[in-house]
Amino acid sequence: MNTALDTHATPLFSYRKYWAHRFGVAPELPMSRAEMDALGWDSCDVILVTGDAYIDHPSFGMALIGRLLEAQGFRVGIISQPDWTHVAEFQQLGRPNMFFGVTGGNMDSMVNRYTSDKKIRSNDAYTPEGVAGKRPDRAVTVYSHRCKEAFQGVPVIIGGIEASLRRIAHYDYWSDTVRKSVLLDAKADLLVYGNAERQIVEIAHRLAAGETIAQLHGIRGTVHCIKQLPEDFWVKDSTDIDKPGVLMPVVDPYQEAPACAPQASASTLPDGVQTVQFMPRLGKNVARENTVIRLPAYEDVKADPILYAHASRVLHGETNPGNARALIQQHAARLVWINPPPIPLTTKEMDGVFALPYSRVPHHAYGEANVPAFEMIQHSVNIMRGCFGGCTFCSITEHEGRIIQSRSEDSIIKEIEAIRDTSPHFTGHISDLGGPTANMYRLACKDEKIEAACRKPSCVYPGICPNLNTDHTPLIKLYRRARALPGIKKIVIASGLRYDLAVESPEYVKELVTHHVGGYLKIAPEHTEHGPLSKMMKPGMGSYDRFKEMFDKYSKEAGKEQYLIPYFIAAHPGTTDEDMLHLAVWLKRNGFRADQVQAFLPSPMSIATAMYHSGQDTLHKLNRKEDTVYIPKSVKQRRLHKAFLRYHDPKNWPLLRDALKIMGRADLIGNGKQHLVPSFQPKGVNDDAFKSKGQQVFKTKYTFAERREKPSASPRSKRK
Repeated sequence: MNTALDTHATPLFSYRKYWAHRFGVAPELPMSRAEMDALGWDSCDVILVTGDAYIDHPSFGMALIGRLLEAQGFRVGIISQPDWTHVAEFQQLGRPNMFFGVTGGNMDSMVNRYTSDKKIRSNDAYTPEGVAGKRPDRAVTVYSHRCKEAFQGVPVIIGGIEASLRRIAHYDYWSDTVRKSVLLDAKADLLVYGNAERQIVEIAHRLAAGETIAQLHGIRGTVHCIKQLPEDFWVKDSTDIDKPGVLMPVVDPYQEAPACAPQASASTLPDGVQTVQFMPRLGKNVARENTVIRLPAYEDVKADPILYAHASRVLHGETNPGNARALIQQHAARLVWINPPPIPLTTKEMDGVFALPYSRVPHHAYGEANVPAFEMIQHSVNIMRGCFGGCTFCSITEHEGRIIQSRSEDSIIKEIEAIRDTSPHFTGHISDLGGPTANMYRLACKDEKIEAACRKPSCVYPGICPNLNTDHTPLIKLYRRARALPGIKKIVIASGLRYDLAVESPEYVKELVTHHVGGYLKIAPEHTEHGPLSKMMKPGMGSYDRFKEMFDKYSKEAGKEQYLIPYFIAAHPGTTDEDMLHLAVWLKRNGFRADQVQAFLPSPMSIATAMYHSGQDTLHKLNRKEDTVYIPKSVKQRRLHKAFLRYHDPKNWPLLRDALKIMGRADLIGNGKQHLVPSFQPKGVNDDAFKSKGQQVFKTKYTFAERREKPSASPRSKRK
């Protein structure tokens, strides 16, 4: 079995085109047999199944991958938001010649369907007219099963953010347990994670050349199952955080048992007995590409939150394509093999991907129906991808990577001109020039060798790395050129701004504030207190204060009345009631009244989710003796934290008054400007569900040394 990893990426557009390229470019990728007939196709080479409405725009993953495969010469069909209760929906385009590609859509299906309080959302922005309920829970798994039923023997490849963030055993907030790798739950043949251009193009060409899906090992950015460990790899054991225990017996070279038989795991041994497996080295200097790290088994991380936290720490240390090693994780009798992340796209390749012949509108089958997500992005331009911020609650780094991949200025300008010249509803306003972070365009490490060797989770925490280039000049130049285009009246920057980077370039802040703020600028300090900020890996309020000073100064110089709108997170790991109280006082003092508030949602695979599940600060050495981070986990406490953010809402006043009395801060109850909540309650506005219950629910003193109960038959131990 050839599992050796490529260390040099094949240029994305250097492959010889598949023979079907003679059919030419489709006006839009077909969603019906009638459309296939009109194109002269007797079959599709690849069929993409998605939980989103099909919008032929590069901001939608299925369109980008579909158009890229089309550019490689393949015939690609789309099955959008199928009725998952009927297998016939997955047969409507016939049997694909090569594979089904399955994605839950631009959002994780569980995040899309449920709020952070686990309530079903009333709408879906990726569905015509915003109608909810058009996709199932765990859409990737459900769609994959239906594809398998529709056509036996056709490979199923899963991808997109839902598959990407579930590539290993992961904590699932909605079921409050650790689930298997989605590769196994979906019964798929291959999982593609991260931005999938390199992987999917290589996969398609190799399948077209006659290889089987079982032969597609060693492709960066993919996950698959293996029967046995390859002989040319050295295994670095990382299945435990403690000192070695009982050694496994030497393996008999003449054993009759298959080599892929599962190793004994901690969960199958007597209480207190642990094992460590030593593997032979292949020499003194084993190359990183020939090293694989063994993570704790699925059964072990499911039973032990500390081992889950340990596996998370190991995984997040292997996210840099320049030095990441492969990972393996035992799931019963199967080994899940996670290849290192893909090599980032070059600027030329990024330009090529965004220059594909997208129609930039929803598929004609939707008629005049409004798709809210399209309405939001139809006049916006994605200028880069990736983020090196490393915020622990965010999954961008795990999906897109921390290395910034930027388009050229010419490519971005051409797209703006295309919007101006072809969009039927364009009025001269570009709604965004951005990406995951608005002002990381072309920012990178000053030295490629340092970048390839770096293992830090963030380039800007606890401070900006001295090796990071923070020059905003290319972005300033892009803004000036874009707004000078004929027919362009206004360009607003709507993507999240990293203000601790922005203050390094006063010229950029002046350019932004003078020309690209539409009255309000949204930024995300996330909190004011050191405790939660240190668990988020976010800068302190000093950076915010410096940015606000610049913002106010340049707004005044421009003669504009403009405002900052800060966003905050409630109930994040490390946040106490006192932290939220201090944040509420800061909001009151600064005159902010949040209309919408965000409570922490433990998304799969994020660092903060590992904290939430384990009670451990996974940014530091783990500790089995005590919890190292406070977790506001109960529904009632999460509601209190959200109430502090909306201190001005009369519906929250009874809850806040009770909590303030218990916290010894009754001095903040009153009718003066210095008070947080008034002592009176408006007639007809009350919240009996919370009134007088604070004494039973909320604490004012916390201990991070609450001992866990011994593991039981339940999915995870419960904290008292």
